[in-house]
Amino acid sequence: DRDDDPGRGEVSDGDPAFTTGGATVDGRTAGYRFAAVEVTTPRDETVTVYAGADLAAARDAVGTVTRAMLAGLPLLLAVVAGVTWLVTRRALRPVEAVRAELAEITASGDLARRVPVPESRDEIAGLAATTNETLAALEESVARQRGFVADASHELRSPIASLRTQLEVAAAHPGLLDVDGLVADVVRLQHLAADLLLLARIDAGDRPPARPVPLGRLVRDELERRAGAGRVAVRASIEGDPRVMGVPGRLSRVVGNLLDNAERHADAAVELSLREEAGTAVLRVADDGPGVPAADRERIFERFVRLDDARSRDEGGAGLGLAIARDLARAHGGSIAVGDAPGGGAVFEVRLPAT
Repeated sequence: DRDDDPGRGEVSDGDPAFTTGGATVDGRTAGYRFAAVEVTTPRDETVTVYAGADLAAARDAVGTVTRAMLAGLPLLLAVVAGVTWLVTRRALRPVEAVRAELAEITASGDLARRVPVPESRDEIAGLAATTNETLAALEESVARQRGFVADASHELRSPIASLRTQLEVAAAHPGLLDVDGLVADVVRLQHLAADLLLLARIDAGDRPPARPVPLGRLVRDELERRAGAGRVAVRASIEGDPRVMGVPGRLSRVVGNLLDNAERHADAAVELSLREEAGTAVLRVADDGPGVPAADRERIFERFVRLDDARSRDEGGAGLGLAIARDLARAHGGSIAVGDAPGGGAVFEVRLPAT
């Protein structure tokens, strides 16, 4: 702050200018850091006042720090590297355990084994848990595949054995040749091979291009194709013509398999209805047969499952019709379920998203 002392000069408002240079003080030359400030004297003379600080102390301090860092840096880097290695090794130890167990599973082929899940609730534990879920799904898939192959082999063995027997008898006694029986066995074998091929394509993810399909027209065509060929008459109630996205041939297969199943178990009548409910095409096929017990309503959709094992294979089929119908319905984004028909018997309901 300024006062009324006439001997004091007035400092200009400008910031001081800093420079670095050499100066000789008391016969000793050294480097200095200078600050220059302009001052106005009481006589209105402007002079420049210089103030300097010796840089030797600062340079000595910087040199000391530099030498200390150069001496301690290698040790510091070694400590950091060691700590990093230990921490990383400990963190990746569960990953190595998972890798080693997967290698053992691959070498042994034992899909029942599982990888260890660490107690920590981190990403590695999540990876191990997901790996175990994948192994469980893979084990189930392989088991199903093996069962499918075994069941298919068993089902194919019967018609092939029958054909061989009839041909051997015909070769020895031509007069005993049963042409109708041979044709029936060949047709059955052909249908079974077609079913197995379709299931294999579904399992492989085969998805032909979908297009809008008028379901009412498709059901009418299927009924006309079967007219007079079934054991019982089919009463149909078709309301409208809901459209669904799908493959016409495979949708016809769903309808045909359900009608085949209903006709096989019906006593005297089969009823089919089709309508659209809240944006969903609903197809129902009911029969007046013995129905399906509640405990078996999920099992009947498994492959090669027949609840009527006492029947002959010609009457009971190979147990693939409902499995194919369910897989095809799911492939079209729909579902299929079985319940009790209002008049007794079983009713199968297929729901497909309408467009």
